[in-house]
Amino acid sequence: MKKRKIEIMDTTLRDGEQTSGVSFSVSEKLTIAKLLLEELKVDRIEIASARVSKGELEAVQSITSWATENNFLDKIEVLTFVDGGKSIQWMLDAGAKVQNLLTKGSLNHLTHQLKKTPKAHFSEIADAIDLAREKGIETNVYLEDWSNGMRNSSEYVFQFLDFLTSQDIRRILLPDTLGVLTPKESFGFIKQLREKYPTIHFDFHAHNDYDLSVANVMEALDAGVNGLHLTVNGMGERAGNAPLASVIAVINDFMPSLEINVQESSLNKVSKLVENFSGFRIPVNKPVVGANVFTQTAGIHADGDNKKNLYFNDLLPERFGRKRKYALGKTSGKANIQKNLQDLGLQLNDDDLKKVTQRIIELGDKKELVTQEDLPYIISDVLDSSSYEEKVVVESYVLTHASGLKPTTTVALKINGKTFEANANGDGQFDAFMNAVKKVYAAHTNKTLPKLIDYAVRIPPGSNSDALCETIITWQQGKKEFITRGLDSDQTVSAITATQKMLNILEM
Repeated sequence: MKKRKIEIMDTTLRDGEQTSGVSFSVSEKLTIAKLLLEELKVDRIEIASARVSKGELEAVQSITSWATENNFLDKIEVLTFVDGGKSIQWMLDAGAKVQNLLTKGSLNHLTHQLKKTPKAHFSEIADAIDLAREKGIETNVYLEDWSNGMRNSSEYVFQFLDFLTSQDIRRILLPDTLGVLTPKESFGFIKQLREKYPTIHFDFHAHNDYDLSVANVMEALDAGVNGLHLTVNGMGERAGNAPLASVIAVINDFMPSLEINVQESSLNKVSKLVENFSGFRIPVNKPVVGANVFTQTAGIHADGDNKKNLYFNDLLPERFGRKRKYALGKTSGKANIQKNLQDLGLQLNDDDLKKVTQRIIELGDKKELVTQEDLPYIISDVLDSSSYEEKVVVESYVLTHASGLKPTTTVALKINGKTFEANANGDGQFDAFMNAVKKVYAAHTNKTLPKLIDYAVRIPPGSNSDALCETIITWQQGKKEFITRGLDSDQTVSAITATQKMLNILEM
């Protein structure tokens, strides 16, 4: 049976940027656009609203210039308005060739916002479409507030659609603008349209105000919709839009009759990049891309994974370029700890494993956060074993910072009983410290230090300036990543503590 092709239009750079507090720079928009089209392979991207700002124009010009050179220009779309040709001129200045024309999809919006009759609105829309065609611009049409239009003024919606079928347009875009649809309504409304207009291309644009966007998307697909509008990490106004990663996983796993181009193996990579650019943090429990979604916490689950993968489902982390993890805490059993020890290349006998398990449970009861990289230290503490003693110690250091001068550091490192000193400067005190450490390792060892790829500082909520802060550093050694943490009232000292842990892991 031939599969039905579904177009995926990503609107992270337009509707996603309407997330409160989010604004992408020109270079960030270009980078995201490239990843969406070249790596994720979405079919189309909506990148901006016309006439917003000078910066928005520069961003679109940058993207359309790149898209023209790489044969992607027909995949670049811009939200425009019925404004007497001003949006069309903006499109021409921007170099864009596809407009998504915003019109009124409910009689309520038309009457109370535009204060116009359907006949007058349709006439202005026809003029906008004709002008676009004359200028070489293709048109898709948004029916804003379409969902409420179907609920409360369906006669107007069908009158509008009858008019649009006579126009030179490519697609009709159906937004649940206020995120009010139920799955049953999503199916029913689109089924009506599909039966009445079997040859028209319809896109569905879901919002997530009731946390129903993915369910509504599934029903829209079952009803015969041709395309979907999604955003990376579910970004968007209010509760956001239907999330790209979740919808792609659902289609791949539950809708075998549908075909999409999106490469799910790149979803996590693009998700993390958008998170960093936007500052819009991904909830740790967000499906597919959240930090915890491939982490088993209960010991019985880890035990089941050892016994024919009893707690696996089809959402295997490897599909998304990720890896399953086993949390360490008060619900950890021996199986969780053994999984982490295996990753570290460590082995314990049954008695020692029981002792370490008990200590981790005690720490969990105190709400202490235990990571895989903490295990050697816990083992050393519990077993008092020289096998796990610290082989690298930051014996002393001097940090200097003066106005107009680069920060400098002198550090003394003891490595396997021998002390070495080095001095270096850097862009900050910790950068200078790391440069000095690198000098020691370059001169006195044959080891290559891992690359620092993420650096985060956390202070407990509600605390004051005297509170402890936790520095969490992510390192990359070859293809593997690992995290170390340091705790101190001074941010730089806590970072140095985390770095000393990294150096000892390197020795092991």
